[in-house]
Amino acid sequence: MQELHDVPLSEHTTMRVGGPAQRLVVAETIDELVDTVREVDDAQEPLLVLGGGSNLVVADSGFAGTVVKVATSGIEPESVDYCGGAMVRIAAGEVWDDVVERAVAEGWSGVEALSGIPGSTGATPVQNVGAYGQEVSQTIARVRVWDRGTQEVRTLSADQCRFTYRHSLFKASANHVVLDVTFQFVVADLSQPIAYADLAAGLGVDIGARVPLGDAREAVLEQRRRRGMVLDDADPDTWSCGSFFTNPIMPAARFDDLAARVRAELGDDAPTPPRFADASGDVKTSAAWLIDKAGFGKGFGMPGPAALSTKHTLAVTNRGSATAAEVAALAREVRDGVHDRFGVTLVNEPVFVGHEL
Repeated sequence: MQELHDVPLSEHTTMRVGGPAQRLVVAETIDELVDTVREVDDAQEPLLVLGGGSNLVVADSGFAGTVVKVATSGIEPESVDYCGGAMVRIAAGEVWDDVVERAVAEGWSGVEALSGIPGSTGATPVQNVGAYGQEVSQTIARVRVWDRGTQEVRTLSADQCRFTYRHSLFKASANHVVLDVTFQFVVADLSQPIAYADLAAGLGVDIGARVPLGDAREAVLEQRRRRGMVLDDADPDTWSCGSFFTNPIMPAARFDDLAARVRAELGDDAPTPPRFADASGDVKTSAAWLIDKAGFGKGFGMPGPAALSTKHTLAVTNRGSATAAEVAALAREVRDGVHDRFGVTLVNEPVFVGHEL
């Protein structure tokens, strides 16, 4: 276990912003992770659990407490068969895209559309990470956690995790620290049905088709690279938290009001906002579309220091020297601009630490 002091958190986040951590502990085993969390809680000191840092915007003042970086490792198949699928326990500290790459190589189907997403495995159930028609909740069987309230290790079923769109029990409260996640994959050489139109077009297949796992992964990576959503040290368009805002979900009547508001703002010949059916019966629309139509196009804010990606309006990026305050100011301008134009308040995906949007 490593213990460091006054470490800039900008070095541990994909947005590359954030002041120093008063204390940073790198936990390489579950015992080290649990012992550190328990020690900090017993002392009633501030605690921040850090995975890959891909979903955090830490204040320029840093964090006046202990940051525990989860660096645990291990991918353990518990059982693999064509009837029950592959039950695989994965340590919270495992790099998520390495897990997806392993799953594709092993013939474990169900997360191939989640290729290229940065961060750690332990963070995926927190956010119910999803992309291109898949969510981790579709393959998660159980999550083992340290319960900070009862000070015990607990195993939660998928139902107990309360997964919804980009949300879970773990995001609603900081009471649980994820130790490992058990996935139930389908044992197959083919992907799950392709559910995203652009992905299907890139593969040259119809929506609903299944393709070789490796082909699905490469097509997803290609889509993400075109949008600046695969981390690249040489490309500031990827120095971000990925999608900064979630897609709004609203009742059908509210969507009709939005469509009318768009026509009033942009003219009677304006296109209708994208409309997708949601599992709850509500309507989901596109945050990226609303941002663009509100006047915040690709590259808005260039040359920076904070600007929207030149490849995708949904990513707030650090062009190399941005502060957390500048990132927040740009995100706030976009959020408020969309609200003023269309009456929709966008919700940020990344967690703000030490400041607010």
